[in-house]
Amino acid sequence: MNTRKIRNICLCILVAVIALIWCFPIIYMVVSSFKPESQVGVFGFVFQPTLENYQTVITPAFFDYLKNSLIVTVLTVIFSTLLAVPAGYGLAFATMKKPDNMYFWFVSTTFLPAIAVITPVYLIFNALHLVDSIWALVILYTGAGVPMMVWLVTNYFREIPKELVEAATVDGANKIQTFFKIMIPLIKNGVVSSALLVFILTWNEFFFAITITYSESATLPVYMSKWMTQQGYFWGKMCASGTLIVLIPIILGFFAQKSLVKGLTSGSVKG
Repeated sequence: MNTRKIRNICLCILVAVIALIWCFPIIYMVVSSFKPESQVGVFGFVFQPTLENYQTVITPAFFDYLKNSLIVTVLTVIFSTLLAVPAGYGLAFATMKKPDNMYFWFVSTTFLPAIAVITPVYLIFNALHLVDSIWALVILYTGAGVPMMVWLVTNYFREIPKELVEAATVDGANKIQTFFKIMIPLIKNGVVSSALLVFILTWNEFFFAITITYSESATLPVYMSKWMTQQGYFWGKMCASGTLIVLIPIILGFFAQKSLVKGLTSGSVKG
């Protein structure tokens, strides 16, 4: 066996070990969800499986929270994409003097911690009678999703040679036609990966959800927190809830993995 094969084998083993370490918390969460509540705190993979935790967690209330999560997340992704993609196109091919200043403003808003704005945000939504409303979460999450998408999508647009834009203009295409017929097809993988990241962040968000909602519009992370009670933490139920919550992002990631990998590496355009 030559040196190259040995190196490749070692590299594969290293990647497998890193992947196992990275995924171990999720694997152990799934395993623990099938343990009796009394055995969850005991480390080990040998036990008598039970569906008791899932039978307790999957109730009509769970589906209400699931519906809220789906509505909020899908609306957030749609609004963020509709706002961020044109903004990224404008920043990448802008005729303004200093487009980088506007770009930095979008990026810098992602640095703001949620705890710093929760009090004025709550007071504003309370005055607008939007507390415990799905639209309150959609507005908040869209405000958080747009800067991140602008950050990513702008870089994808900047990878497109400006000669393509000039050629389209010479051929008689206006800016709208250039945007939809040339730019969007070229960065579609980047848009998909950015939208998926917004989906995951929105789906998992807890701080605003627990603060702005009570029961009518609460999402799945809030439902999961209900198993943290004064009597103690019901880890088995929390693991079962967590397992159900991560299923949809994992399924989406599986079907969108090709676009996700391409979008997160270098976009659709090489050059």
